Amino acid sequence: MHDKVCTPMVRRKLCLVIPSLQAGGMERVMSELATYLYGHDDLEIHLVLYGKRPEIFYQIPDGIRVHKPLSGFNNRYRFYYSVSRLVFLRKAVARINPDSVLSFGEYWNSFVLLALFGLSCPVYISDRCSPASEPHGIHKILRRWLYPGAKGVIAQTALARKMYKEQFRHENISVIGNPIRFPEQTSVSRQKRVLTIGRLIRSKNHDEIIRMFCRIDKPGWNLVIVGGDALKQGNEEILRGIVKSLDAESKVELAGYRKNTDNYYYESSLFVLASESEGFPNVIGEAMAAGLPVVAFDCIAGPSEMITDGVNGFLVPVGDYDQMASRIELLMDDDDLRSTMGSRAREAIERFRLDVIGNEYYNFLLGA
Repeated sequence: MHDKVCTPMVRRKLCLVIPSLQAGGMERVMSELATYLYGHDDLEIHLVLYGKRPEIFYQIPDGIRVHKPLSGFNNRYRFYYSVSRLVFLRKAVARINPDSVLSFGEYWNSFVLLALFGLSCPVYISDRCSPASEPHGIHKILRRWLYPGAKGVIAQTALARKMYKEQFRHENISVIGNPIRFPEQTSVSRQKRVLTIGRLIRSKNHDEIIRMFCRIDKPGWNLVIVGGDALKQGNEEILRGIVKSLDAESKVELAGYRKNTDNYYYESSLFVLASESEGFPNVIGEAMAAGLPVVAFDCIAGPSEMITDGVNGFLVPVGDYDQMASRIELLMDDDDLRSTMGSRAREAIERFRLDVIGNEYYNFLLGA
């Protein structure tokens, strides 16, 4: 009787390319996908970082092979260093010779497609912003020229898929949402708190949220805004001025940037988001995962992918602060409604767990 010969498993190579893994929503999603896909025994995961500062903020498994340029980036010679990054990216991917490449970033996908033009590896791309915010100038030209050459496009929402199909005339577009982080359950109790989380940038309309909350003026309730200044807009000082002018310092808290927001979710009773534009707002998903009903503008795009109006939260026409205020007040006044909607919200967001989303990426990038 002959001994059985064990044939070693042939592992396929998946190459994830992104400018960096610095702190940010797009970077967080890429790090989570890298970690999930690394758990597949049939895959060898490579991460190629090619941006100005190819740093790693998010934790990834040690077994993931990381490729970074050896040289720095000097803005005085931007063109030269951009070309050198393009050459680095092409050589790195060519050496890896992956079965599939995944690129993130609406301003970066064209760079990746240009760098890898002519190589045999299939390249999949995903924009991470609102599909309504189409770039202008050279970025718009490059997208329309290069995107059709991608093997596949990943849209975060059904509306984005529809818009991309018209823009790029691409047939292989799959809708895959973001993996939602489920905040760690804490033992704290719910307070009469309205919560919003997001960078303090103008499009988030924190100033209007503050004014709206103060108009509602519900005794015992407070508003907490978690987020720090961004895009050099200096909005924290402006918001503090608005709070002071409304004599609302005792009921409106500007908590600043917080790395861990789990307690904020579980200490609050409802969540509000007044963004005018989103790609796929992770904070809505996290709030729902923590059992909070969400009141949000029905902006392009993302909130309607998670919230079913009147069932697990409320969708409000963009800019209609009167209706938003009435929905918030309705939830403030009804403990049972908040509890029911919160439970439904948590159930609805289960389909965005990392294992579900990660498996959808696996199947799209590498086949079932």
